[in-house]
Amino acid sequence: MSNTTSKVNQALLAAVALGFTSTPALAAKPTWSEGYEKCAGIVKAGMNGCGTATHGCAGMAKKDADPTEWIYLPKGTCDKIVGAKVYTPKK
Repeated sequence: MSNTTSKVNQALLAAVALGFTSTPALAAKPTWSEGYEKCAGIVKAGMNGCGTATHGCAGMAKKDADPTEWIYLPKGTCDKIVGAKVYTPKK
């Protein structure tokens, strides 16, 4: 592999990595989420929907049923699940 090819590959890798690291911890609500709500306290480890105050990405929940980890569920569903609550971030 030539030195030029190696430098191009490194630049591409850096650009991709920057895209992952510059994502805000609490991303904007996706457009598909209309009719859904964030439901916290019922997520299995590694199955959360997005970032929290302790991490910035989906799939990073460390333990089951963490009260700060959430997933999107159809509106009204969260209130029917024992131990679940509609997620509202602390300000």
